[in-house]
Amino acid sequence: MDEKEILGRIERIVAEEHELRERRQRQELGNAEEHERLKQLEVALDQCWDLLRQRRARLAAGQDPQDARSRPASEVENYLQ
Repeated sequence: MDEKEILGRIERIVAEEHELRERRQRQELGNAEEHERLKQLEVALDQCWDLLRQRRARLAAGQDPQDARSRPASEVENYLQ
C-alpha cells in the first residue's frame, strides 16, 4: 500500500466511525454492536497510522518505504505495555 492508499483507508475508517455513532444516536444499532465495531475500527486505524509512520520514517532515512509492513494488532495495540 502506498501513502495515498493508506490515507484513503484512514478516511474510510473515520467515516465509518461517524456513521456508527450516528446510527447509535438514531437507535438503529445496539450499544454492544457499536462498541464491538468501534473497537475493530480503532485497531485498524492504529495499524494504518503505524504503517504510515513506518513509511515516512523509512523515506526520511533514505530507505525504501515499500519495505514497511503492517504490524499485527497485538503489536500495535501494546506499544505502551
